[in-house]
Amino acid sequence: MKTTVEIADGLLREAKKRAVDEHKSLRALIEEGLRLRLGTANSESPVRIRWVVAEGGVPDETSDRVAMRDWLERQR
Repeated sequence: MKTTVEIADGLLREAKKRAVDEHKSLRALIEEGLRLRLGTANSESPVRIRWVVAEGGVPDETSDRVAMRDWLERQR
């Protein structure tokens, strides 16, 4: 959703620099900050996959993203 907010010039400059340093968009940085402040998780945020390689390779049950995520959850 688009919205307009007024942000102090110095704060916006710092945010833009931080976004560049972290190789992300200003939008992503702002959304991350809001999520942290509000304490909410969002299913739209990227899921980091912790790759686990079993002896003999990756199990057959990981043929798609959903199966891979389920398999990884069971490995914790």
